Amino acid sequence: MKRKMGCLGMVLFFALVCCAGPLTMSMSASSGSGGTAANAAAAAADIPARMLTAYIAAAESVRSYRAGCRGMQWQILAGIAKVESGHAAGRTVSSDGDVRPRILGPRLDGSGAGGNTTPVPDTDHGRWDSDPDGERAVGPFQFLPATFRTVGKDGNSDGVKDPHNVDDAALSAAVYLCGSGRGRDLTQRQQLKTAIRSYNHSRAYVADVMGWISRYRTTSSAASVKGVTGKARTLLAAALSQRGMPYSWGGGSANGPSYGICCSPGGSSGEHIRGFDCSGLTSYAYAQAGITLPRTAAAQAGVGRRIPAAAGMKALRPGDLVFFGYVPTADGTIHHVGIYLGNDKMINALRPGTTVRVDPVSVMSDYAGGARPW
Repeated sequence: MKRKMGCLGMVLFFALVCCAGPLTMSMSASSGSGGTAANAAAAAADIPARMLTAYIAAAESVRSYRAGCRGMQWQILAGIAKVESGHAAGRTVSSDGDVRPRILGPRLDGSGAGGNTTPVPDTDHGRWDSDPDGERAVGPFQFLPATFRTVGKDGNSDGVKDPHNVDDAALSAAVYLCGSGRGRDLTQRQQLKTAIRSYNHSRAYVADVMGWISRYRTTSSAASVKGVTGKARTLLAAALSQRGMPYSWGGGSANGPSYGICCSPGGSSGEHIRGFDCSGLTSYAYAQAGITLPRTAAAQAGVGRRIPAAAGMKALRPGDLVFFGYVPTADGTIHHVGIYLGNDKMINALRPGTTVRVDPVSVMSDYAGGARPW
């Protein structure tokens, strides 16, 4: 009884949110479901598919190493890698992520070549930079060997940390950008710029990377809604632009991400997490298209044309709200909402501990139909 009434009880107490999934929902949604949409989207941005796979995986895995880090998105890593190596341009990337031939920067001897004016003594005896007498930046993310030795991670779980492997390098870059201790909040523009500046102490560099991040965010969102027009396109692009934003119980509104409240039926608090819960995300996305939604998932089911579960997903159009309820025919039991993207997928703020991402609609078993609020 507690499982089925927890979220509904929260509405009675707070009249605010209703987004917790049933505790028996599938827990097997993989990062690949979001990666499929992002791969298709970023093709227009000329990012090699294998490189993009590494960026997506690193952005989703970094919280295992920096639990307090917020807002890491693949576009941030793509921006760094674009400026550092052109996404390993001119190299071959194996299925295991190894980049060959190796990417080696100029010797950091203070000669001015490549912009270096301060000599850096050798630290790896040529292990990673093939230069036993000097130091060079290495790999697609151009780590100094000493830095990689400190933050390097095994991104492809092969037991080796290698800056010349894109999985290892991307995850290590994500860890480095998140900072030490509690971790940065990269949803805050100033903190994101600080993180990029820590990679290279240059205003021009920060501006260059920020420009690429913005371009990738815009390109990936637009490409993902190709063929969709009008308000549906606007709200889908808005929702997709928030991929990577943390789930926050009670977080988000028509104005964007925000800190949430305590606590979900499972005891998770959003008080210190800036992001979205499910209905916060839908409220924000629809507001960008000029449509005001009520704040709870159950209330949103009453807006516009209701599409019953019995009609199946073929009755849905991109941009429709999709609902999940303990009793699919009773709107009062609805506990979750997403935004239909097409091809049986939805943009989703699933549960505490996840980020806004693209999931199959079947990630939850109690589909309760949809609604078209325009």
